[in-house]
Amino acid sequence: MSLILGAHHQVQPDPSAVLIKEVRAFVFGDDDEEKSSGGGADCHKQAKGHWIVDSDIANPMSLYEQYRSSRTSWGIDAMGSVIVEIELSNGIVGVGISIGGEAACFIVEKHLRIFVEGQDPSNVELIWDQCFRATLNYGRKGIAIQAISAVDLAIWDALGKLRGLPVYTLLGGKTKEKLPVYATTSRPDYAKTMGFHGAKFPLPFGPANGEDGMRKNIEMVKRWRENVGPDYPLMIDCYMSLTVPYTIELARRCEPYNVKWIEEFLVPDDYDGYKKVKEKVSSTLLTTGEHEYTRYGFRQLLESGCVDVLQPDITWCGGMTEARRIVALASAFDVPIIPHGSSVYSYHLQICFPTCPLAEFLVMSPKADSIVSFFGKLFKDEPLPKDGYVTLTDKPGFGVELNRDELNMVRPFPRGISANRSQT
Repeated sequence: MSLILGAHHQVQPDPSAVLIKEVRAFVFGDDDEEKSSGGGADCHKQAKGHWIVDSDIANPMSLYEQYRSSRTSWGIDAMGSVIVEIELSNGIVGVGISIGGEAACFIVEKHLRIFVEGQDPSNVELIWDQCFRATLNYGRKGIAIQAISAVDLAIWDALGKLRGLPVYTLLGGKTKEKLPVYATTSRPDYAKTMGFHGAKFPLPFGPANGEDGMRKNIEMVKRWRENVGPDYPLMIDCYMSLTVPYTIELARRCEPYNVKWIEEFLVPDDYDGYKKVKEKVSSTLLTTGEHEYTRYGFRQLLESGCVDVLQPDITWCGGMTEARRIVALASAFDVPIIPHGSSVYSYHLQICFPTCPLAEFLVMSPKADSIVSFFGKLFKDEPLPKDGYVTLTDKPGFGVELNRDELNMVRPFPRGISANRSQT
């Protein structure tokens, strides 16, 4: 016997409620402006010579020699940032971001706005569910979910400002006063000096570089271990570049060097491959999830028991509404969540849940030698780590202000109320 449910009755906003007046989606004026602004929401939108794009970093395209020298050669930065504003009927504006550029703007302005405008911002679950269901035929992962993420984060920001509360309070309050932070960097030695609680560096070579590449990988691991000492946590980011046999051999050769974890070593959809590696490797933790989307993808990882840590990106995985579900789901499997990047958006999530023990900070200075804002010039007041910790203010919403004076934000698909405003 099955339980058959009828259609949900339409939710009618209270006539006296503050409603969502308009959703707007923006990009930077051009590539050069985005790069000079520090990349915005797209950390790979960097000028030539930046460590994150022009170092030896194994990646899915390393197989092809012509794309090996720079990650921008194959378009890792092709999509660029999307910046979403949610304006309420009382004038409050919330901001959310992701990657996706003009394509994401199109999805927001031409489709998602149907389920957003005229709604009560308190109804985050309703709005998210309708956006997700309406995009199933072309979405589920990738750019559609990134567009939903930006909208969702903007709604949470607006809702916090409306209530006069930080988002972490809306989520249930703090479980820790400050967040310990590790660095993703090309220079673990600098990270240790700057006070970070560990350092993750990119693996330089993959299977296409053969035995010589493997040898150079291990030489790098050995060098950084000797440099930072025997106990400082070191992690390796493989950025979807390896195979099952290569990963198993890499882990075996890293055993003398006390590597804390090996990250995202296979393409995201190879769930069976992740499971095979987990069955063979016990000398280091195995992590992934940066390029996974929604609770359904993370459920596959959890049910297969193939990872020790999950790393959703809050600006990609579905926004705050979906991220809190992912955290709850993972907690039932005793799997911690250490989100990928996402700065202030992930901090507000992590500070609320005891299963989020550590935050990531990408060191975005070109030579990885100083702490700068992860989102570049996008916000005036992005919280930065100090002495290895991030603390959050009690400002409402996400507590950051869009840096309008220094940004040339272009609205590719103006319409409706603000049809005449192509820039802000």
